[in-house]
This record gives sequence, C-alpha cells and structure tokens, in this order.
Amino acid sequence: MAAVINVNGRINNERDAVISVLDHGFLYGEGIYEVVRTYGGRPFLFDRHLRRLRRSGLMIALHLPFTDAELAARVRDTIAALHGRGPRAARHEDVYVRILVTRGVGELSYDPASCPTPSLVIIVKPFVGHPPEVYERGVKVALVPIVRNHPSSVNPLIKSNNLLNNVLAAQEAFRRGAFDAIMRNHRGEIAECSISNLFIVKNGTVLTPPLEAGLLAGITREFVLEMAPEAGVTAGEAALRDADLLGADESFLTSSTQEIVPIVQVDDTPIGSGRPGPITRKLQALYRRKIQGLARWD
Repeated sequence: MAAVINVNGRINNERDAVISVLDHGFLYGEGIYEVVRTYGGRPFLFDRHLRRLRRSGLMIALHLPFTDAELAARVRDTIAALHGRGPRAARHEDVYVRILVTRGVGELSYDPASCPTPSLVIIVKPFVGHPPEVYERGVKVALVPIVRNHPSSVNPLIKSNNLLNNVLAAQEAFRRGAFDAIMRNHRGEIAECSISNLFIVKNGTVLTPPLEAGLLAGITREFVLEMAPEAGVTAGEAALRDADLLGADESFLTSSTQEIVPIVQVDDTPIGSGRPGPITRKLQALYRRKIQGLARWD
C-alpha cells in the first residue's frame, strides 16, 4: 500500500525514501518508535505516545532533539503529503503513523558518541483496520514457547525498533493459524502478545499482567484500566499463568491500532462460551465513544 515517508525532514514516496546503511538503527537496532492512528484526521492519545517515546529514549540514552510541537508539525506535514498525492475522495481518510527515532549515522562501533545526530523517520499510510468480524466474533491466539525478553537484558518497557523477539513469536503463531502470539516471561507467567497487551475477565473482574511481568506499558492498556470504572467494571493488575487464561470467562487484547479485540480461543481451548463476552463488549463500546473527545493533536 502506498505510503509517504519523512526522513529527517525530507518527504518522499516509499521507493525513494532512503536512510544510510551506517545508521545505528540499521546496524545495531538502536532506536525507538511509536505507532498512532487517526480518527477524523486527528491522532488518538497522541500526547501519551509522545511521553512514552521520550521515556523509551531515556532508557537507551537517546536524546530526542525536537519538541513535541515540532514533532507534531512534522507528522502533520507528512500526513498532508499523503493526502496531497491521493485522489480527492481519499483526503479525509484516516491514517497509520509510525514514528521512529534512531541513534543516527556513525562509525562501525557501539560507541554512541560516534553518532552526533539522531535520525527521525515518519511513515504515513492509509489506515486499514481489521474486518468487522474480528470484533464481532473474536479471534484465536496461540501460546508460544518464545520467552519474552528478560527486563535485565532488553527491557520490554523500551518500545524498541529491535523487534526480533516479537517477530519470532508472531511467526510461530501465524504457523498455527492464530491471530497473535501470547508470550510468557522467564518465570512462566503470561507477559503480553507479540503486538498487543492481554486481558482476561474472571468473575466480573478485568485483569492484565503487571509491568513487572516484563511487558510494554501499552497506551490502550493504560486507557482501558482508567476507563473500566466508568463502565461499571473492576479492573486491575495480577500475575497470570496459563491456567488463569484458559479458565477465564472472557479475554481480549488491546493496541492503539487494533483497539479492543475479543479472544475466543487459545490454541484448541475455547475461552468461556467461545464468543465475545458481555464485559468485553461493554469496554469496546465505551472505548469507541471516548475516541471523539480524545482524538486531538495537543
């Protein structure tokens, strides 16, 4: 699908956008990223994504040499370039935005001092969501043997461009015909999915693994925990194991681009009734009502 890409302020189509092979993001995976989508042309919870981007930068000693306002302006310029190249009917369609910051171009060395200027890449393409049946009928996921990175090695709290751990898990899930993979930590506790956070519902309570289990602090995960009381739902964190998931009444996954997706099967085991449950439905509906008020640039 056609995209426009902004590399350090230069906007090109996807064939002509280039970055140096000596960039440490390419050489060593030194970089961070965020993904947002727009609703009505405005990004959802954009301020939270920018805060997490800066937090990830601090965790790898990568200074972001721009203000939030400057980054927002570059994102708007890139979106405008995409709309300007498309047919008039497409100019108000929503988009997928991926923001990447790398260590930058430097020597063939691990020394960050050899990279004086970070690289900023913004990828924008038309947003294509899942078909309605994904949300109406739910999905199958797979428990995979790939262990989530130990927090003392590559901390999952860093939203890093280095996604090999996640990719290997996702590949295993796809081989099994699953929508996503569920990964455990080094203690055998459930951590998260390969591209999303995981929740279960048991006896009317919504639970998700704590950050200490080794997972990304998802923006949608955080938002679901905040809005659950408004839906009359008790929600919190708890260490979860396979038996908790397989014995759950309901389950769902969350991410910024996927919103709230019901999980109705784990490998060969149905979850609850094998259909999206009432609490998942309630949270889906509230989330979508919240979008209009919280999709904005500031």
